[in-house]
Amino acid sequence: EPGEHTELTWKRHWPPGTMTEKGYRIASTVNKEGWEKAQFPILCETCLGDNPYVRMQKEDYGVECKICVRPFTIFRWKAGTQGRYKSTVICQSCAKVKNVCQTCLFDLEYGLPVQVRDKYLEELGQNKVELPHSRVGRDYQLQNAEAAGKDSDPAAGYTKVGAHPMLQRLARMTPYYKRNEARICTFYVKGACNRGQDCPFKHELPKGGELANQKLRDRFHGENDPLAAKIMRRAEEDLTLMPPEDKSITTLYLGGLPAGCKEKDIRNQFYVYGEIRSIKMAPKQSCAFVTFVQREVAEEAAKATHKILKINEKRINVTWGRPTVTKQQEASAAMVAGGTAAVPSGSTYRPYYPSMDPSAQGNAPLEGEAPDERSIPK
Repeated sequence: EPGEHTELTWKRHWPPGTMTEKGYRIASTVNKEGWEKAQFPILCETCLGDNPYVRMQKEDYGVECKICVRPFTIFRWKAGTQGRYKSTVICQSCAKVKNVCQTCLFDLEYGLPVQVRDKYLEELGQNKVELPHSRVGRDYQLQNAEAAGKDSDPAAGYTKVGAHPMLQRLARMTPYYKRNEARICTFYVKGACNRGQDCPFKHELPKGGELANQKLRDRFHGENDPLAAKIMRRAEEDLTLMPPEDKSITTLYLGGLPAGCKEKDIRNQFYVYGEIRSIKMAPKQSCAFVTFVQREVAEEAAKATHKILKINEKRINVTWGRPTVTKQQEASAAMVAGGTAAVPSGSTYRPYYPSMDPSAQGNAPLEGEAPDERSIPK
């Protein structure tokens, strides 16, 4: 009826077996779909350390991945005799997609940052593998990558088309254990560390610079990585062939030619840059000289082929040729530089220096040896 207060009593029917001593329990379990469980981490030789016997601590679903935010099995160990304790920071699914170490996020094949590796592999036609920034997109792509990699190589998500010459020159093939050293003590920087020699961290001030602000996500995605920028800048400076000051030089020297190399093989490599005046082969010395008509064309060819050119699967040394000097130019240059008369022709001419005559230095001649006539004053 309107205006009347009616009380309704609801009785909840709980399923049998859900009653405990302290009350009702939660019947549902944690949804672990997509969580990762592993038996051994994916690490590089540097992160493992110099000690061949490694003792690791393992915890299933111990931490979230810094990239995909999914729980995974964390591993912790001491990186070498003088190294610090290190642990995995990303899951194996993300590491396999980029083919990187779970701790340092460097490429497992070349030991370089992802940005450096992707830059030069893209020149060979390798498509860059990128993870979406949204969580749903990352989970979908990682799920597809895991499904595709079950019947193939674990690193099938990042197949390489070939070895770029630049990557082979920049590759870190030996471990760099300095990366495993202890971190700087923040209390020492503030002047408040009271541990002294017992402090496990380094007591020194940070150096700063361009490498002071490194971010883990930028290293993984290969974007705005200061270390990668430093490596690429140094590579460009070291691998740039500076042209000579003499503008008349338009010749490139090719050294280390393979056996059986023909002029046609060299012309096929250089005709794309411009008109070629001549190609001189020296098979006995395994070298050749390529002369261009224009200096600008020669500079472009030198920049594009220096330490990169390959002929018949062999790397060729490309440098600038030296200017050809005739005998008349050598004689005139010697006269201008020394201010002396021209050197007499003939096989009987032999230059005389006072140090060649012992008597000129105050020493007596040896028995049976006549003094040099040129040392006797006339």
